Amino acid sequence: MDLTLKVWRQKNAKAKGYFETYNVKNISPDSSFLEMMDILNEQLINEGLDPVAVEKGCKSSGPVSFDHDCREGICGACSLYINGRAHGPDDEVTTCQLHMRKFKDGETITIEPWRSAGFPVIKDLVVDRSAYDKILQAGGFISVRTGGRLPDANNIPIPREKAEESMDGAQCIGCGACAATCKNGSAMLFVAARVSSLALLPQGKIEGARRAKAMVAKMDELGFGSCTNTRACEMECPKHITVSHIARLNREYLCAKLSD
Repeated sequence: MDLTLKVWRQKNAKAKGYFETYNVKNISPDSSFLEMMDILNEQLINEGLDPVAVEKGCKSSGPVSFDHDCREGICGACSLYINGRAHGPDDEVTTCQLHMRKFKDGETITIEPWRSAGFPVIKDLVVDRSAYDKILQAGGFISVRTGGRLPDANNIPIPREKAEESMDGAQCIGCGACAATCKNGSAMLFVAARVSSLALLPQGKIEGARRAKAMVAKMDELGFGSCTNTRACEMECPKHITVSHIARLNREYLCAKLSD
């Protein structure tokens, strides 16, 4: 496959960004999208278009910076906007799971970073997703003293339906597609998945009220928008987490505020 790539380049958060066009040839349809990006960067390096040369006046911006880690659809690091869709044209996959057979020979592919106020660009296609970490630190956990005589969590009976629904929310990998896709830049699906997965379990109910209030407050503080139920987040979530978790978050939050 021969492809034309329009890639977003941006030196840092304060610099003005722009699209740069590249051509890559002989790409295997069985290659993953990130492998194709590796081939592009290898091509740029072999052509001598390295960052040092850029500083000395080279017209090209050098190899493209993009984020990745596990390349197995688990870590959520490989977050890209591809041809106007979060994670590309396939459904329920992350960018690293996307294969080039989803594109046509000779196609032009536009590659951008997440576009959200909560995810400022660090460089090129890499964004700062630490806002999600801060939301989790506000309450996305269960406080348990260790070392004592505590019953094993598996000894607490939980209805199968509740356990499966909790695990549906726990599948969230924190990639940020929900906030990047939402017209309001809302992180509600991310927060809801975390709150809901714990609220459905006995271990999570004790701190449920504090958790819901703290995580929503931190989300608002970090500049994420409000939810207006367009369900774009649900459509683009690679783990297909549904907005039913947002409904549960709203109930948890309202009950917590009423009990104040």
